[in-house]
Amino acid sequence: MNHLYYGDNLTVLRDSIADESVDLIYLDPPFNSNATYSHLFKDESGQVSGAQIAAFDDTWHWDDMVSGQALIELRDSPYQEAAKMLDAMVGFLGKNPMTAYLAMMAVRLVELHRVLKPTGSLYLHCDPTASHYLKILLDAVFGAKNFRNEIVWRRYDRPKGSQHKSRRFGRSTDTIFYYSKSDNYFFNSDSIRVSLSTEEIEKRFISKDENGRFMSGPLLRSDSMGSRPNLVFEFQGYTPGPAGWRMKKEKLQEIFDRGDFYFTSNGVPRRKFRPSDEPGTSVDNLWDDISALSAHDQERLGYPTQKPVALLERILNASSNPGDVVLDPFCGCGTTVHAAQKLGRQWIGIDITHLAINLIETRLYDAFEGQAEFTVHGVPQDIGGARDFFERDDKTKKEFEKWACGLIKAYPQGGGKKGADGGIDGLFRFGPAREHTAIVSVKGGKNVGVAMVKDLDATVTEQKAAIGVFLTLTPPTKPMLDWARGAGTFQVEGFDPVPRLQIVTIEEAMEKGPRAVNTPLRHGNPYKRAAREEDTRAQGALDL
Repeated sequence: MNHLYYGDNLTVLRDSIADESVDLIYLDPPFNSNATYSHLFKDESGQVSGAQIAAFDDTWHWDDMVSGQALIELRDSPYQEAAKMLDAMVGFLGKNPMTAYLAMMAVRLVELHRVLKPTGSLYLHCDPTASHYLKILLDAVFGAKNFRNEIVWRRYDRPKGSQHKSRRFGRSTDTIFYYSKSDNYFFNSDSIRVSLSTEEIEKRFISKDENGRFMSGPLLRSDSMGSRPNLVFEFQGYTPGPAGWRMKKEKLQEIFDRGDFYFTSNGVPRRKFRPSDEPGTSVDNLWDDISALSAHDQERLGYPTQKPVALLERILNASSNPGDVVLDPFCGCGTTVHAAQKLGRQWIGIDITHLAINLIETRLYDAFEGQAEFTVHGVPQDIGGARDFFERDDKTKKEFEKWACGLIKAYPQGGGKKGADGGIDGLFRFGPAREHTAIVSVKGGKNVGVAMVKDLDATVTEQKAAIGVFLTLTPPTKPMLDWARGAGTFQVEGFDPVPRLQIVTIEEAMEKGPRAVNTPLRHGNPYKRAAREEDTRAQGALDL
């Protein structure tokens, strides 16, 4: 079963993830690569240190109650090498944002090492901000002997740069550290081979015959390989010397039957290698064939650090098998769990923001047409919990909106994008080509009225949306329902009309999920879905 946790990953790891239960870990921890690193690194007293290194600019701060406690926990743990290393870093760098970040990471790396199976692997994704310090911590936790690769991912073909002359080289890469827990780790290099491009095929397979392109290859062993009496036999009128053929007679016959056995003008037997015989190029530690997502990529969700699914597919294919458990403790917008779901792995995702949890739920619902099964932990489970969540304090109001949008699988809109007369808290698309937009407005307060529904009506019109969904914690009044009924309908060709304005209570959304909203073709082509359901029914009949 798959699990999505809302909460601090350190707490979740300690309370909910068993020892040696995970096959593969990928983490892309926050390193604030968009910050400006122009100022000198200072300690908490304001003194400038001797080294000019990047800071995390209002993201991390040393706090003895948090960072100091992490250091104490390490000292009391079996991971003494990690404790010594963090002590040394704090002694050298001082108590500052960088060491606060490293303390946060150190205690989590220890927990990740604990939950990883002896055959498992870990991939840590980072940029140059703290990569050198993180590698030292990884060496201390996993052991330097279990370091496997430093992978360089080239995100951009054209590095971004200032309009003015830069005084350094362009930055277009990230680093991914690959560690195993032991020498007995799983790795499948054949699963990630890259097919040759058309240009590579034309360059490598320069000869042609009636069956297409080929390149010539040897069939005979060289004398330097030594004698092989068992490979000395006659085939097609030719008997080799003591070194023999490169393969047994059955394999030679297969090559001959395909038309790929021939003799040179000198009478030497050779074989024709076809592009189809090429297993693909092996992948090294420079990954320059997977680009970062552009603004126009279909999979892009607007999440600032979103990685392409192809990147995670390569990691999962290389270091896990179908059915294995994949963990992402900083799962963000859910690229790891998306790739794991797609490739038939079990998965565990953890994040501390409702924005991330909402994005992941909605992303999986859309990508797998409601078929992805998983349990969400740490969110309200009943209407009482929902009310408590909203009423906790002002800081939770926006988080409540994001959580509520997730109930009906709508993507939250950052910053509360405004229309002419109302706010847009979320949206989703539907229709044969997902060309229609539904706007969501969330209200958690007790004082709801018809004016709010009128505002949503105006926003739907102004934004040229198809429908509007009013998602409310408090039951609607009769005037609200009357206005919604009088707002007309929207129709997708071939389907019954649906209300243009729909009022859904949080309680209904918690019970029914996205089915609480009446929208045709939420997942595109109905014929494709009907065919799949027919196949499922047919398979069920066969199973009986």
